[in-house]
Amino acid sequence: MTITIYHNPDCGTSRNTLAMIRASGEEPEIIEYLKDPPSRERLKTMIAEAGLTVRQAIRQKDTPYLELGLDDESLSDDALLDAMQAHPILINRPFVVTPKGVRLSRPSEVVLDILPNPSIGEFTKEDGEIVRPKGLTLD
Repeated sequence: MTITIYHNPDCGTSRNTLAMIRASGEEPEIIEYLKDPPSRERLKTMIAEAGLTVRQAIRQKDTPYLELGLDDESLSDDALLDAMQAHPILINRPFVVTPKGVRLSRPSEVVLDILPNPSIGEFTKEDGEIVRPKGLTLD
């Protein structure tokens, strides 16, 4: 089974998501999308399969979003995709692709919905937040 994470190692959410995938017993293909961005078609497909609009998949914080005028609601999806291709930092992260689906894993525990073995037990994120997968109760 192939699991792919479009990862930014400088992002805590992305690191937590990767740790959750590994806690499930899988070693994913890791694509550092800032160095090796997905093709325009791949990005468009991932966004659609995740059930998002292109605008929902664009990252605003710590990016040239405003400087590029991407807050203009009249911009087409094609214009936004072009900007994401030209500036991969605009791609929100982390996208995770598994045979069970595609998710933008924000928050990181969203990834559990598409893992073949989501029973990772209690998981503590980098910021100390504790994640308990659905159905996990404390005795």
